[in-house]
Amino acid sequence: MTVAVPHASHWGAFDALVEGGRVAAVRPFARDRFPGSLIASVPDIVHAPSRIDRPYVRRGWLRGERAGAPRGGDPFVPVDWDRAIRLVAGEVDRVRRAHGNTAIFGGSYGWASAGRFHHARTQLHRCLNTLGGCTGQLTNYSYAAGMTLMPHIVGTNDCITGPATDWPAIIANARVLLCFGGLPLKNGEVCSGGAGEGQYRRWLREAGAAGLRVVNVSPLAQDAPDFLRAEWLPIRPGTDTALMLALAHVIVAEGREDKAFLATHCTGWDRLRAYVLGETDGQPKTPGWAAPITGIAPETTMALARAIATEPTMITAAWSIQRQDYGEQPYWMTVALGAITGGIGRPGTGFAFGYGSINGVGNPRHDLPVPALSAGRNPTGLFIPVARVTDMLEKPGGVCEYNGRRIVYPDTKLIWWAGGNPFHHHQDLNRFLRAWARAETIVVNEPWWTALARHADIVLPATTTLERNDIAASSRDRFVLAMRQAIPPQAQARDDFAILADVCDALGVRDRFTEQRDEAAWLRHLYDTARAGWTASGVATPDFDGFWQAGFLEFTPPERPFVLFEGFRADPYADPLNTPSGKIELYSETIAGFGYDDCPGHPVWKEPKEWLGAPAAARYPLHLLSFQPATRLHGQLDQGRVSLASKVAGREPVLIGPADAAARGIATGDVVRIFNDRGACLGGAVVTEGILPGVVAMATGAWLDPLEPGTPGSLCVHGNPNVLTRDEGTSRLGQGPVAQSCLVEIERWTEPVPPVRVHAPPPIEEA
Repeated sequence: MTVAVPHASHWGAFDALVEGGRVAAVRPFARDRFPGSLIASVPDIVHAPSRIDRPYVRRGWLRGERAGAPRGGDPFVPVDWDRAIRLVAGEVDRVRRAHGNTAIFGGSYGWASAGRFHHARTQLHRCLNTLGGCTGQLTNYSYAAGMTLMPHIVGTNDCITGPATDWPAIIANARVLLCFGGLPLKNGEVCSGGAGEGQYRRWLREAGAAGLRVVNVSPLAQDAPDFLRAEWLPIRPGTDTALMLALAHVIVAEGREDKAFLATHCTGWDRLRAYVLGETDGQPKTPGWAAPITGIAPETTMALARAIATEPTMITAAWSIQRQDYGEQPYWMTVALGAITGGIGRPGTGFAFGYGSINGVGNPRHDLPVPALSAGRNPTGLFIPVARVTDMLEKPGGVCEYNGRRIVYPDTKLIWWAGGNPFHHHQDLNRFLRAWARAETIVVNEPWWTALARHADIVLPATTTLERNDIAASSRDRFVLAMRQAIPPQAQARDDFAILADVCDALGVRDRFTEQRDEAAWLRHLYDTARAGWTASGVATPDFDGFWQAGFLEFTPPERPFVLFEGFRADPYADPLNTPSGKIELYSETIAGFGYDDCPGHPVWKEPKEWLGAPAAARYPLHLLSFQPATRLHGQLDQGRVSLASKVAGREPVLIGPADAAARGIATGDVVRIFNDRGACLGGAVVTEGILPGVVAMATGAWLDPLEPGTPGSLCVHGNPNVLTRDEGTSRLGQGPVAQSCLVEIERWTEPVPPVRVHAPPPIEEA
């Protein structure tokens, strides 16, 4: 008999079809008119050979090989749960007593589960905070530079995270969509916290049908779907700021800027204007100046500038364009272009970030609370920028300059990770591996033998979402979704809440962690707390039992489209921004006061350290872009059928243009080696017309699979591009990752092709 169980994930809501205690298949949520393809991989990952069946400990760790010992090559020894809990509790207690709680790094950055209760990172931080705290993380890998910058410029991060101007307002009012980084369709399959409907795909199709002029400024044609009939402006990676400055120059030189808006709603325009015109540095930022930088002809830039100055325009920038050297600059200049053209606060125009980066940005939705578990307060108060993990591990006692602060790195002894995978997110993985070895103990909660689990000391098998009950909800979606348990926990897997409660029990604080609630009581409590907020907003909703029985809750969309900064535009004095001036800060006295030469007081063009115009391009002449995959969510689902079907010769595909491929004797289907001084990986070549010459592109998320496990610098045979990317901060302001500033070379692989082994368990040695 087949039983349908309602469930949800970051990649969509669905019914799990269960037969004989196994998830046999899935079907899309009935209310989703635009379901994605990724849900098809769910049965594969739940019952994958790579599932961790019981607790394990690295053999070398049991023998006393701790700090300085390389991870990844040792076999693992199975242990029972009682011993595993005692080992973890003992390490936490030893480290906090001997070195203080800041010596514990509660990393756990990652998407984890769509469920708001069984969210692994929140659960882990709640546990560690109950035990005295840890070193935590600020910002994220997705838009760290932007999220640090925007509060200085417009007083909020809403322009990045939402609520952003609604798609219906754009479709009804804009005539031009100028998209830096494009509007890729693939990213519309995912939404943090889950989504009841793939609305991004809907709105893109409606935008195409409405006849909006869409301009895709990207090295990749695929960053705009065919049905948008977008104009493709293939730009050199890392040069968006130069093009934006040239657009501004044309508008100002021809007197087309919105002088009234700049005078009443902005501060610092005089300084930025002087820079654009070359009055401060002797170099006018003309289209002719920008052309050899960007690769875009001056006449093209001039025509585009006149269009956005005279037609209602929404200027968008993908999250990806700030993941580069000096990534704050294109975001700051995007705001400036929105101000110069005068569209900010008007229906459907102005600027925003993240359209095309994730499902949900621009979705019509009332501003209502979502169920959420609190991690509590971190008593240590110590946080590092999320992408500075390697620096922290390498340089205990060193200083990180970030956003006007000086953060002293702790001496990390214990790392505990749950619900994330730094071997997907982080850059320069070979350097990271060497730093990772400095820890004395690494604990990981994980359902699968990912690279993270393989490089741990104590591995605790966690359940997948299908093996527990939860609630999915997102601030970007109109649905709250029941995630009912579909199957029993597989093998000896346990949910993170149960694991952490037992660790807290061993250390005498179980009741403080659990608040004497089990899973069912917590779900009811989180729902009831959110429901009180819904009721206060005048929205009637069923009680928990009614919601759980129905399987979902749907809020009606607002009747009036949301317009970002609408009140501010109408009256900047009655509704000022949360900036020092109350206005848009095109020049920031605060940022200028930090004295950072890599992020001055207004947006500027600074040459990236790695780009096609750099001296290093003589040796590594191809610019590598590492983009978010269409076939999985980051590294999640890599062992599923959708991801596996996309591989080329079992490796991650790498896109390369015809001329670059011909010069290297490469054809579609060839296994190739991509390399630079930081590392090398194999990939499967795909020759395509839709990529700028001199650029290659590869999705992130292929599980790291070193040819020689435990050896930093070993060839990744599967195709993880982060063995190639650089690990530096965007600037001392944002300290975001710079993965998109990366030069490489490619050659055909002529040796026997090594097997991909990472989707099977590592060596196991019986105790």
